[in-house]
Amino acid sequence: MSENRRSRTEIRKIRESQQKNHKKPIKKWLKWGIISIFTLFFAGLVFGAGLFFYYASSAPELNEELLKDPISAEFYDMNGELFATIGVENRKYVEYDEIPQEMVDAILATEDVRFFDHFGIDLFRLGGAVIANFTGGFGSQGASTITQQVVKNSFLSNEKTLKRKAQEAWLSIQLERMYDKEEIFEMYFNKVLISGNIYGFATGAEYFFGKELNELDLDEIALLAGMPQSPNNYNPFKNPDRAEKRRNIVLSLMVQHGKITEAEAEEAKKIDVASRLLPEEQRKGVAGTKYDAFLDIVLNEIEDRDPSLLSEGIKVYTTLDPKAQTTVENIMNNASNFPTETIQSGVAVVDTTSGALRAIGGGRNYGAGRGYNYADDAKRPPGSTMKPLIAYGPAIEYFKWSTGKTIVDEPHTYSNGKQFGNWDGKYFGPITIREALYASRNIPAVKILQEVGLNQAKEFISKLGIERDEIVEADAIGGGKIELSPIEIAAAYAAFGNNGVYNKPYAIKEIVFRDGSKISYKPDPVVAMNDYTAYMVTDMLRDVVSSKRNATGTAARVSGLDIAGKTGTTNYGADEFRKYNLPSTAVPDSWFVGYSTNYSIAIWSGYEKRSEPITTWDERRLPQVLFSKIMGEISQGKETKRFAKPNSVVEVTIEVGTEPLKLASKNTPSELRRTELFVRGTEPKEVSDAYEEVDIGAPFNLQAVNQVFGVVDLTWDYTIPEDYEGSDVQYEVSMQSDDGKSSVVTITADKHASISGIEAGKTYTFTVVAIIGENRSTPASVSITIDGGITEPDVELPDDAEEPSTDHPPNHNGNNGNQGNPNGNNGNNGNNGNNNGNNNGNPNNGNNNDFDDWFSPGGEGNVVNPPNGPTPPGEASKHD
Repeated sequence: MSENRRSRTEIRKIRESQQKNHKKPIKKWLKWGIISIFTLFFAGLVFGAGLFFYYASSAPELNEELLKDPISAEFYDMNGELFATIGVENRKYVEYDEIPQEMVDAILATEDVRFFDHFGIDLFRLGGAVIANFTGGFGSQGASTITQQVVKNSFLSNEKTLKRKAQEAWLSIQLERMYDKEEIFEMYFNKVLISGNIYGFATGAEYFFGKELNELDLDEIALLAGMPQSPNNYNPFKNPDRAEKRRNIVLSLMVQHGKITEAEAEEAKKIDVASRLLPEEQRKGVAGTKYDAFLDIVLNEIEDRDPSLLSEGIKVYTTLDPKAQTTVENIMNNASNFPTETIQSGVAVVDTTSGALRAIGGGRNYGAGRGYNYADDAKRPPGSTMKPLIAYGPAIEYFKWSTGKTIVDEPHTYSNGKQFGNWDGKYFGPITIREALYASRNIPAVKILQEVGLNQAKEFISKLGIERDEIVEADAIGGGKIELSPIEIAAAYAAFGNNGVYNKPYAIKEIVFRDGSKISYKPDPVVAMNDYTAYMVTDMLRDVVSSKRNATGTAARVSGLDIAGKTGTTNYGADEFRKYNLPSTAVPDSWFVGYSTNYSIAIWSGYEKRSEPITTWDERRLPQVLFSKIMGEISQGKETKRFAKPNSVVEVTIEVGTEPLKLASKNTPSELRRTELFVRGTEPKEVSDAYEEVDIGAPFNLQAVNQVFGVVDLTWDYTIPEDYEGSDVQYEVSMQSDDGKSSVVTITADKHASISGIEAGKTYTFTVVAIIGENRSTPASVSITIDGGITEPDVELPDDAEEPSTDHPPNHNGNNGNQGNPNGNNGNNGNNGNNNGNNNGNPNNGNNNDFDDWFSPGGEGNVVNPPNGPTPPGEASKHD
């Protein structure tokens, strides 16, 4: 056994041998791994260098003219016609020696602090960008030097590709070899876009401050140096607060890089930006286009993508409708269309079906300086224009409410107990949501939002481009947290006219670069709601511009067009009434948003300063008046279809006030009969029995005679029941012709009627119903066929007599005040119960409650007694 045992020495030797054999493969693999890495690195280096030189070989030649002058950008309308060119026109060129050193320091600290040290490419910034691109994806961070920016803006497209970056790097190195640093800086200094159509820092100094470069102070220099990063966002005329924040960042960068001291920076930061700017009356105009307000929106969209695009010689194909834009500008620039010299308005015209912006009214006499654009920059509380968006729309979408749904207009509070009220301090009691909307009652709107819930309402408006982290109940009447521009609200309302499909508003269809590459801008449509919601809201909003009592938008009516819309006003807070010493009738904002199947138009009106209030009827109605003019003119010669009722919606005549809604019976009084809309499948089946049938007999011996051309004479008899002796009896006469349309032609106390407008060759059926109080009799009917044998008799007139007009047939019945009125049997003009009235009637029926949007000042806060309403025209002296 001892023979089989190994000594300790042998065992140790065996183990040592095994360990040696094990180490050899590790060293071997490590050696080959290192060789492979170096090989791959070298191969990658060779491949990268080859690819770099391949791309560089196709780079364009350096051209001094392109290096020094901005390349013009061209803008085309929806028809492909050129309407604007932006380039070298507005520029003041300066030599490097004329640039103050402090200006050079500010630009270098902001854009390229090692400019005078690198060879066109900053390897330190490049390394940081490479790391960022590995972690955030290619193109997530740039490392462009001033030299590279000059090259890119002069010769290359803006695409973030390896080819473009390689060509940019190659040309930058070549540019540094051909020109001194000072010459390259001069190119950048005069070529860079400052804002709008302003190129070069010297031009910017003169435009914004009215100064030469050597007259600028440190805070002004810092402001200009920071603008090229986002020219429109940092435009101090439009956005002084943003410009100030950017200026302070530049001042901090100057301290960081040792250009100025901390004390100098802090002193400059104390200066208010607005106080430094050139006063408005001294600002110089710049060469512009006839469509400057629209171009401003286009430039905003370009800047949101990349401000440097404007320096690349791009062709921009826009959605501009030149006819619509010219109409808007002509109306906005005509002083006679405005009640005061200083009241302002912002206008947005959006294509209902696509969301394409067709025209923009940036303000009265809007110029090319890219000042405050009231169509886009004006974010204001929307007043009652929010009601369909945040309350009525969601209620129909989520609960499938009928337009005849009953809601009670009564004293009410927000959920937190705070009070608010209607503009007139009155309450209508039980009414339909249709009437609550077209009469713009505040309490029903808040009640509906409370029932819908804030979360569902927020979800609904988010699909209409209105995304907010938080909404409050006061948003139901436009007095909460939400503020909108005319462009935003016009696009939101367009979804109602587009079967519930929302399109984000856009002004650019396509951008074409110098190399032929293209970028498409059209957003994808979003199904924001069901088609039944869109149509039912639209049908209720038709009534806003109707001749119905309490309709608030009568001045916006356009003859011959099927239009829906909503008025809106906002209110001052209690503290503002005291601070500005305002009259009780004062409001800061007035709105109207309306749409057809072709266009959605939103108009805001008010004053530049909040302390200047709207106080008169004419000021309040201004958005409606402008809407009517603009919509009417741009719709001329263009087919405008009516809003089509989808198959998901049905019409039913109901008895107002029943809960749940019930069908109207034959005994339901006419004033309680309404034809309302229902989501198919939710319409009522039960007939109301609130009004018992009372037999009051029926007319008899009804006869129809056609003895006079174009006239039928009716006679009948009727015996008043004993229980109703002494009661007044009215007779409702209806007529139905071959085409099947039935209409009430007269209501009379006589037992005869003459009906004119009768045509030969047709058969007419006449029905007579006796009415005693709220009771209606069984109808009596008679038919008559008018043959062609009766001819109009010739009548000899005296020489001096005037031939009677045939435009309006004479009324042969002294009681026929409603002759030919298509009123149906429900008092709703047969238009889905909404008496649209777009095609007739006085645009101001005396019932226009301009204080449609009164709510307690302070959002959901303090209770303030509502005003008595603005002074009607002609009575202003009573309150002076």
